[in-house]
Amino acid sequence: MAETLTPDICVIGGGSGGLSVAAAAAAFGVSCVLIESHKMGGDCLNTGCVPSKALLAAAKRAELARSALPFGVSAQTEVDFAKVHAHVQRVIAAIAPNDSVVRFTGLGVTVIKGRAKFKDRRRVLVGDNYEVRARRFVIATGSSAGVPPIPGIDSGPYLTNETIFKLTERPRHLVVIGAGPIGLEMAQGFRRLGSEVTVLEAFAPLAKDDPECAAIVLAQLEREGVTIRGGVKVVRVGYSASSVMVTYATDDGEETVEGSHLLVAAGRKATVDGLDLEAAGIRYDRTGIAVNRKLKTSNRHVYAIGDCAAGQLQFTHAANYHAGLVIRNALFRLPVRVNNDVIPWVTYTEPELAQAGLTEAEARKRKIKIRILRWPYYDNDRAQTERETHGHIKVITNRKGKIVGVTIVGAQAGELIATWVLALARSLNIRAMTGIVLPYPTLSEIGKRAAIDFFTPSLTSLWVRRIIAFMRIFG
Repeated sequence: MAETLTPDICVIGGGSGGLSVAAAAAAFGVSCVLIESHKMGGDCLNTGCVPSKALLAAAKRAELARSALPFGVSAQTEVDFAKVHAHVQRVIAAIAPNDSVVRFTGLGVTVIKGRAKFKDRRRVLVGDNYEVRARRFVIATGSSAGVPPIPGIDSGPYLTNETIFKLTERPRHLVVIGAGPIGLEMAQGFRRLGSEVTVLEAFAPLAKDDPECAAIVLAQLEREGVTIRGGVKVVRVGYSASSVMVTYATDDGEETVEGSHLLVAAGRKATVDGLDLEAAGIRYDRTGIAVNRKLKTSNRHVYAIGDCAAGQLQFTHAANYHAGLVIRNALFRLPVRVNNDVIPWVTYTEPELAQAGLTEAEARKRKIKIRILRWPYYDNDRAQTERETHGHIKVITNRKGKIVGVTIVGAQAGELIATWVLALARSLNIRAMTGIVLPYPTLSEIGKRAAIDFFTPSLTSLWVRRIIAFMRIFG
């Protein structure tokens, strides 16, 4: 007979969002059950953010060695891919205890390993062993790699983010389907580690980002030898004993690229299969679980957060943000409202591409009368010392100077965007960014120089000059 548990909160999914809810509930002394069917830490720890950034870190070291000569340093580059793989696995292992069953049990969370399935609107079953009756449920089951229905793709092996980090031998030629952040990060990473790389994209590469800034990233990848074909449609895939043939259609006809490995990075799909959401009266479709601005589903007792929630940004930090909103609403009855405009995202290529708030196109679509401010890395002293002069910051304000969006393309863009996220969250005027004192020399000065540029037209104002001339009368 199944054991009945009656916690205040039941979390389904032990990824970043689910763990954040469980940890917060435990910290406030609220009883919590956490159900996870696979690995604690979810996609981010095991097959996503952590291993990908570990691989990119190894690739960066290889590129630094190759590009050391202008600094007066000669370095020999030799990539041992098996050791790169070991490095990636060591990083995962180092972080895993933070997300482990042992840690969360120690926090006071009841962790159940198994697959959750709704029995009705207020109950969840975990196999034949447990029945959970909670006051509130939080679905945080994440997403998995979406595989497009390309003829022949299932007739042989292909890689996704769930399997590519298991490779212990370097691919000779990696063919990537999809030129979004995942596809291009892996393209540059494997190219720097010595693979030939071809990327195929049906639409524009990095289509969700500011095209002006994305072009700088794409140009750098092409300089490094990554072949990127945008606006092409993959029509079939074929396999032989040692290779994969990918045929794609262009305006001039069909072409075929032969590689040793195929990586599918063509988007994500919400993980909802097997939950029996119908039994709980929860609406969903192929994009995920329908939620309102409070992240509540059509069943008022159930929230959905992170990648599995339809219409939300699919990032680890977005899931953690959602977790905070759910805790505030579920435990303290505080009013909450998702605001995707203040959630940043970063593509961790080199140069990095970071975005917060609205892009120029989005601001114009909302009919905001905008000012565009730019400042190049080239005019920054720290960038010159590091020879990291490609890129710029692009700040979008309204005519009165309220900051509505920022894109940074260049070295450490993912770090530099943090200040601007705060500015957006607090609805700051660009004037606030001109008054801060920054250490010299740092890349952060790029943003301040762009902010000062907002006021440059006023410096040539006849009235300003008259006022200055008048003040001189007084000494």
